[in-house]
Amino acid sequence: MYILVCNVGSTSLKFKLFDMPSSKVLSDGKIERVGSMNDAIFFYRNCVNGFSVNLDGQSIPTYTDGIKKYLCCLTDKANGAIDDLKFLERVGFKTVLAKGYYGIHKLEAPVLAAMEEYLPIAPVHNACYLEAIRQFQEILPGTPLIGVFETAFHVTIPKERRLYGIPYEWYEDYGIQRFGYHGASHGYVSEEIAAAYGASQRIISCHLGGSCSICAIQDGKSLDNSFGFSLQTGIMHANRVGDLDAYVVPFLLNRGLSMEDVLKGLDKDGGLKGISGVSNDLRHVREAADGGNERAELAIEMFMDNIVRYIGSYYAFLGGLDHLVFTGGIGENEFLLRREICKRISHLGVALDEVANCSEKMRCIVSAADSPVKVHVIPANEELIVARKTYEYR
Repeated sequence: MYILVCNVGSTSLKFKLFDMPSSKVLSDGKIERVGSMNDAIFFYRNCVNGFSVNLDGQSIPTYTDGIKKYLCCLTDKANGAIDDLKFLERVGFKTVLAKGYYGIHKLEAPVLAAMEEYLPIAPVHNACYLEAIRQFQEILPGTPLIGVFETAFHVTIPKERRLYGIPYEWYEDYGIQRFGYHGASHGYVSEEIAAAYGASQRIISCHLGGSCSICAIQDGKSLDNSFGFSLQTGIMHANRVGDLDAYVVPFLLNRGLSMEDVLKGLDKDGGLKGISGVSNDLRHVREAADGGNERAELAIEMFMDNIVRYIGSYYAFLGGLDHLVFTGGIGENEFLLRREICKRISHLGVALDEVANCSEKMRCIVSAADSPVKVHVIPANEELIVARKTYEYR
């Protein structure tokens, strides 16, 4: 079965074509800077014959334009991975959130309406996915479109951890609760650890990138996730503030800021960018810190402190720890960050192998041989999880 996975970001599109159930990747593609008239980056690859194209300075003003450009390459007579779009049997999406739909669902009118209803919670993510899904509905009217929602992996979180200390009617009437996100990433980590060590494992998974979350996993099930009702909460992100006292918002409104100003500060100008004043990219923040920029140093310290705080609380929930996993762009590449975090939680049984931690291997164990807790670097593979769940959907 040929399954195309479409991963939609706030300014990006990623594609992978799988031959299931073998999980063989036939093609992949990536578009960065969607919305640009002359500065987008387009990448397409046929993984079977090795042909690839990588173009800068492209005009891709909408997600629709990006989808059509990739599909055109996918079916190109000379270097396409398939001869015709009719051979696509399903399209899977790493969808985020829909009211009342928290698992894996066929993307039909009621589900899309539920995604629209939760636009205020995930405005950028849901809007992007809705545009992409509707475009695929037009191009492939008879092909099942499957949404693997980010909340799906976290439906096992116990109710006592899902609910906020709010009037219970707010949960009943409006559905306010901690949903948890990055489900595809944490689910992939869980499956990989289970395949290597067996299902009965205590795992803390750290997905660190532009968007960040920590997840407590026991026996393959999510017990808690640092995200909450929205993708705004948890540890500091690249631009998003993370955990915040709710009364900060009315305080700022009463001081003359508009709601638009406040939301921009929380969503666009917070996190690493807001504290450092330098960038939302940890690499640039670290460069500034190395040059003596005190705010950049503070941003890194706060970022690590946030991570350690969640690891410590999840260690308590799990009653110990067997595996600590780093994934996502920062988690996979920032060996200095991994070193410092592991140093700060050494009392939990974490001992690092310095040589392994500095290795350029994409996937490795970086803990010392005698470390009670195994520390892993596992590259994120959200598309594979989406492909598996899309294939299994009945």
